[in-house]
Amino acid sequence: MHWLAAPEYWFAREVFQRGLAVVYLLAFTGAALQFRALIGRHGMLPVPRFLARASARQSPSIFHLHYSDRFFAGTAWFGAALALALITGADDLVPLPVAMLAWSVVWVLYLSIVNVGQVWYGFGWETLLLEAGFLAIFLGNDRTAPPLLVLWLARWLLWRVEFGAGMIKLRGDPCWRDLTCLYYHHETQPMPGPLSWFFHHLPKPLHRVEVAANHIAQLVVPFALFTPQPIASIAAAIIVATQLWLVLSGNFAWLNWLTILLACTAIDARVAGAVLPLPQAPALPDPPLWFAITVLTYGAVVVVLSYRPVRNLLSGNQHMNASFDPYHLVNTYGAFGIIERTRSELVVEGTLDTDLTADTVWREYEFKGKPGAPHRIPRQWAPYHLRLDWLMWFAAVNPGFARPWLGPFLRRLLDGDSDTVKLLRHNPFPDTPPGAVRVRHYLYTFSTPRELRTERVWWHREPVGILVPPITRAGLRT
Repeated sequence: MHWLAAPEYWFAREVFQRGLAVVYLLAFTGAALQFRALIGRHGMLPVPRFLARASARQSPSIFHLHYSDRFFAGTAWFGAALALALITGADDLVPLPVAMLAWSVVWVLYLSIVNVGQVWYGFGWETLLLEAGFLAIFLGNDRTAPPLLVLWLARWLLWRVEFGAGMIKLRGDPCWRDLTCLYYHHETQPMPGPLSWFFHHLPKPLHRVEVAANHIAQLVVPFALFTPQPIASIAAAIIVATQLWLVLSGNFAWLNWLTILLACTAIDARVAGAVLPLPQAPALPDPPLWFAITVLTYGAVVVVLSYRPVRNLLSGNQHMNASFDPYHLVNTYGAFGIIERTRSELVVEGTLDTDLTADTVWREYEFKGKPGAPHRIPRQWAPYHLRLDWLMWFAAVNPGFARPWLGPFLRRLLDGDSDTVKLLRHNPFPDTPPGAVRVRHYLYTFSTPRELRTERVWWHREPVGILVPPITRAGLRT
C-alpha cells in the first residue's frame, strides 16, 4: 500500500496527535471539575432528567447504560488519564490496533459527555474536537507511515472550519463587508483576554486592514491547502499565524488551538525542517492491508456525510455551528456572523438581608473569566473553557437563552451550594448563604488609555436595569 503512505508527514502527525491529546486533557479535566453544578444529579440541568427524554439513538452516550455523579467523574478522570498517556506518546509504544483503540476510547468518552452536556456543551469547538478526534484514530502510530488520505481529510476539515467562518461573515453582519467589525469585536466578544483592551484601541485603519486580511485568510488561503508543496505548507503557516493573532486577542477555549493543529497536518517535514531543527526522519513502513482498508472505509464515510455540511455551506441560510449526525463525525462551522455593537453584562448580587429596603447592602459575585469589577483586568483562560462564564454572556445578549438554567443557578447560590460557588472567582458569602439574590443588567465599555493610566480601570459600566428582581429561597421558582 505504498500509494497510501506519506512518510514525509511524520512530524505533522506527531504535532497533531500530541497537541490533540493536550486538548482532550483540558476538556476532560474541565468536565470533571465543572459538571456537578452544571449537569450533575443535583445540577442546574441534570443529566438523569435529560436521559429520561432523550434516546440513545438521538444522543449516543455510555451514560444511557448507567449514570451517577461518581461514574461521570470517573469517566472524565479516566479520559484525562488516557489523554495524558497519549501526550507522552504511549500510543507509539504499542501495536497499531492498540493505538487505534486508545484514540477510539477517548473519543467515545468525550462523545458521551458532549451528548449529555446540553446547552453547556453546545459550542462549535466541542464538535470540532470530536471530528478531529475521530480523524486521529486513523492516522496510525510509529508502526506505519501516516496515511495520505487521512491527511487530506484533515485539510478538508480545516477548509470547512476556515471557509465556513469566512462565508458566515460575508453573509451576516454588514460590518464585515465594510471592514468595520473590529471597531466593536474586541470589546463585545464573549470573554475578552488580557490583551483585548489593547487590540480594541488599535487605530481604526489598522482594524480595517485586519478585517480585510481575515477575509483573505478564510476565503482564499484555504484553497491553497490542496495545492502541491511548498504552497500548501505556506497556506497552513498563514492560517497558523492568523489563529495565533486570535489567541492573543481573546478567549475562545480550544477553537484556535485545534485549528492550528489541523493546519500543522498540511506542513510536511521537508518544509518544517527548513525552519526547525528536526531530527532525522524515522523509517516508517507502508500501512498494512487491513489498515488501508479501514482508512479507505473511513474516507468513504466522510465523503457521504459531507453532503449536508456542503449543502449548508452553499446555502444562503447558512447555519454557523451544526452537527448533522449524533456522532459529530462531519460538521459545519462558523463564528461571529453577527457582531454586537454594545457589551451587555449580567451582574449577580446577594445580600444577607431578607427584609429588603432601599438601604439594603448588596454584594457582587465575581466570575472567573467574564468581566465584572471595572478595575479587574480580563484574564487569560483559553484553551481552558469556563462554561458558566460563556453562557452568562449569551444570557446578557438574549435573556431568554438563560431561562432553563438561570433560576437553578440562583437557587444554588441561595443554598450556598459548594459545587456552584467553586465555579466563581469570589463568593461574598463564604460563611452564611445570602438571604436574597438579584441579577442586574449593565452596559460595559472599555476605558480610555488616559483613564487606564490615571484611574487604573479597564472598564466603565452603566446600569440598565434589573433582569431578575430580588428573590429569596422561598420565592424562587425553577
